[in-house]
Amino acid sequence: MIRVLIADDEDMIRTALAALLRLEPDIDVIAECRDGAEAVEVATRLTPDVCLFDVEMPGMDGVDAAAVLRRTVATRIVAVTRHARPGVLRRALAAGVHGFMPKSRRAQDVAEVIRQVAGGRRYIDPEVAADALADERSPLTDRELDVLRAGAGGETIAQIASTLHLSPGTVRNHVSSILGKLHLRTRQQAAIEARERGWI
Repeated sequence: MIRVLIADDEDMIRTALAALLRLEPDIDVIAECRDGAEAVEVATRLTPDVCLFDVEMPGMDGVDAAAVLRRTVATRIVAVTRHARPGVLRRALAAGVHGFMPKSRRAQDVAEVIRQVAGGRRYIDPEVAADALADERSPLTDRELDVLRAGAGGETIAQIASTLHLSPGTVRNHVSSILGKLHLRTRQQAAIEARERGWI
């Protein structure tokens, strides 16, 4: 039996998927979690063969949870997402996931990916992989990406400056450069764009 932990903050999706996977003769869903932090705690205790993580969860998301577990638990991780953008794939692979697929796939497909990953193979949805190969790299400098990361939670210019040990004027210059390069109007839009593309 392949012991599986599922983490998804949408109760209906999580419970429905768990019920469908429990119909498979070789899959045992041993735990259901609502967020990444709970998933890390439960996976550390139960050591499932495969963790199936939704990428978009409140607090610690699926990618961050994967990165933590990669260092602490011998489990394999499949990331599922409603927004299968190339940058999200790159971020997930950097965190050490073994499988990546959109949520639009059928439960039978999910079961087959779980089997592949449990068997030591990797799986990346072919359409997402093709898009990732064609996607452009970040036009932002490392320091500009640092500014976006430091302000991703809505921090003020002064707070970003303090975090990065820069002057507020330097931070404003970086923000202006970021907005110009991305053709956007606000820092919040830039942070969303960078997160969706997997730059931060």
